[in-house]
Amino acid sequence: MYQILWADDEIELLKPYIIYLNEKGYAVTAVKSGQDAIDRVRENRFDIAFLDEQMPGLSGLETLEDIKAIRPELPVVMITKSEEENLMEQAIGQQIADYLIKPVNPTQILMCLKKHIHRREILTEQTNKSYREEFSDIAYLIDSASTWDEFVMVHKILTKWDLQLAETDSGMLSILRDQHQQAEQAFRKFVTRHYEDWFRKDAERPMMSPDVMKRAVFPALDRGEKVFVVVVDNFRYDQWKTVQPILGELFTVQDEQVYCSILPTATQYARNAIFAGLMPLQIQEMFPDLWVDEDEEEGKNLNEKELLQSLLERYRRKETFTYYKINESDFCEKITGQLKGLKTPLNVAVVNFVDMLSHSRTDSKMMKELCPDESAYRRLTAGWFEHSPLYGFLRRIAELGYKLVLTTDHGTTRVQNPVQIIGDRNTNTNLRYKVGKSLSTQGKNTFEITRPQEVGLPTPNVSSSYVFCTGQDFFAYPNNFNYYAQFYRDTFQHGGISMDEMLIPLVSMTPKA
Repeated sequence: MYQILWADDEIELLKPYIIYLNEKGYAVTAVKSGQDAIDRVRENRFDIAFLDEQMPGLSGLETLEDIKAIRPELPVVMITKSEEENLMEQAIGQQIADYLIKPVNPTQILMCLKKHIHRREILTEQTNKSYREEFSDIAYLIDSASTWDEFVMVHKILTKWDLQLAETDSGMLSILRDQHQQAEQAFRKFVTRHYEDWFRKDAERPMMSPDVMKRAVFPALDRGEKVFVVVVDNFRYDQWKTVQPILGELFTVQDEQVYCSILPTATQYARNAIFAGLMPLQIQEMFPDLWVDEDEEEGKNLNEKELLQSLLERYRRKETFTYYKINESDFCEKITGQLKGLKTPLNVAVVNFVDMLSHSRTDSKMMKELCPDESAYRRLTAGWFEHSPLYGFLRRIAELGYKLVLTTDHGTTRVQNPVQIIGDRNTNTNLRYKVGKSLSTQGKNTFEITRPQEVGLPTPNVSSSYVFCTGQDFFAYPNNFNYYAQFYRDTFQHGGISMDEMLIPLVSMTPKA
């Protein structure tokens, strides 16, 4: 039974309300003063409190302050005869849950209870009902999807329900996960059937990594807009939808697209392709000094600024630009302070926090416990985003009137199933894809590209091929197989074929006045 505390110096006049609430299944503790209310809160657990604003002795606002000091989480509803703006501002500043203007009626009280103590139950019930009604339509979309746009629609719908059901006490999440797996199986078949075809002459293909600057940034520059491109490494579509309300305070979404990360869905390939406007093989052939092979030890993304400069020159663009790589909070705060006089039409920032979060979750037991699943991973991303220097950095961009193009190079997926693979000593270490000679795997759902040059990928050797994991699989070598299978199971990885890795956000936003 839910417990209600009601403080009012004229409590006798409220007996009809109390009887009404008792009949509805609520237990009401009625007191006549603010001090009595405070004493009761110390002694008992209540689900909600109603406070009269004008009581002799301690006022409603004074009582509210003391109650919040004892039970900060207790929802308190202020009941007042006054509609003075200053009074309401004080009450809201002290974190009232709601307020009602006298005279109140029983329906208002009941709606207030539903809003503040039954909200999760009602939300769960309504969300479950809506998902059940849409279940068959989603199943049909998954079964019938045969184009890129249709898989984007499936991914968006599943993400929408993932976000909604995660906010409830729903048992429907297990059913949704089954639909996710069905969608991943269909997406695997779609990609493995069509990926190589996308690189044939005059073939229709979705927007891919080399197209981002040309199709999302150059047209804005042609219209005379000032543009700031922010590339957040390892940023999934569901993470974007989680931070969208936070960014909504600063920007208005003008255009939201989902584009396709090239394979491998790894920084070395996908992000270099974004800045160069070229596939990796073309970068290697045209700018050998700017491409770093898999077996070389130096950083694989140290030449992004030079690749972007080459792209602008090839398209005979005269815009000057700035480039920032943000790896640390202190540096982010430093460059935020330097943006005040910014006048360049094109600016680019690469942000590596989400990538670091993903890797730290793999290496740290504590991070795994803090972030056990996708829902927690999203919440952690949103919590960091809202309180990080990056938010201040984006706020400054909005203040300067820059259009924001927010995107990523690839997403990431939570892996579960180890797959044995055998390769020579020069095979790369990524868990979701391998490139090398004489690769052999027992995986039934892997995708092998035996002619990498035909899909724009460089090869360390003439006989090298690429093998990709799909779904929730990851590669492990036979030596110490069980150890590595246990260590990497349930970690977030990238490089292979999944909706979360390949279907990634590309969002254009305009600053709010």
